[in-house]
Amino acid sequence: MANFVPEQVDSKSEVVIEKDGDGFSVTSIHLTVTANIPGIGQAAFQSIAAEAKAGCPVSKLMKVEIGFEATRLS
Repeated sequence: MANFVPEQVDSKSEVVIEKDGDGFSVTSIHLTVTANIPGIGQAAFQSIAAEAKAGCPVSKLMKVEIGFEATRLS
């Protein structure tokens, strides 16, 4: 696969923290990414985004459901 350079990438994380006994716990995380990457189609973009989520080292550490959505800007 060719290398494509993004013109724009924006990301947002929504983290839910709830009381857990005497402390607090992260109970869910939702990541939202939007990107403008010239020369790449929607299917390729979604495939790359899914691979990035699956291989994320932080996701592997967290014992919580992590939601994810990726939007390709045109």
